[in-house]
Amino acid sequence: MSKTPQFRWKFLGLAVLSMTLAAGPVITAYAAGSDNPSPPASDSSASKGKKAKKDKSSAIDDQKFLAGYRTAYTTIYDQHDYTAAIEQLKALGQDDRADVANLIGYSYRKLGDYKVSQVWYERALKADPAHVRTWQYYGLWQVEQGNRDQAQYHLNRIAQLAGTNSDEYRSLAAALEKPPGTGLVY
Repeated sequence: MSKTPQFRWKFLGLAVLSMTLAAGPVITAYAAGSDNPSPPASDSSASKGKKAKKDKSSAIDDQKFLAGYRTAYTTIYDQHDYTAAIEQLKALGQDDRADVANLIGYSYRKLGDYKVSQVWYERALKADPAHVRTWQYYGLWQVEQGNRDQAQYHLNRIAQLAGTNSDEYRSLAAALEKPPGTGLVY
């Protein structure tokens, strides 16, 4: 009889643990796998620190920020004017947001400034280590630099965060399937 209540508590604890593990973390990926993502629609990509949390909520509610981000986004993906986009993104005053830092890194990569691009990609991942788009773009950066082992590491991170059916995973996997030294820029 004394084992029955103890068994119930163990069973309850196991049930709670199982439900917690089954729920897992919710991770939002912003966009498709090509080099043409959609602008952010939520706060899920900002870091979890107190300062970032404040910046995150104020930025996403700020229509001026959203309008400026969309303008820079259009400058990058429609006009391919990466220099102007960098200026627009920096003018937002949100360089530590993963979305913003990632697009700055992408723009520098497209301009061929790989060292500066790398700094921005790492800044984006520091702001949000689960920012799938940055893992993809930084992985493409690695492919362009001939760092296939590092690109594979980035691909594995994407698989962990968004799954192997995600557009980001498929995009980077396709880049890795191409022979080294083909001169393709992604």
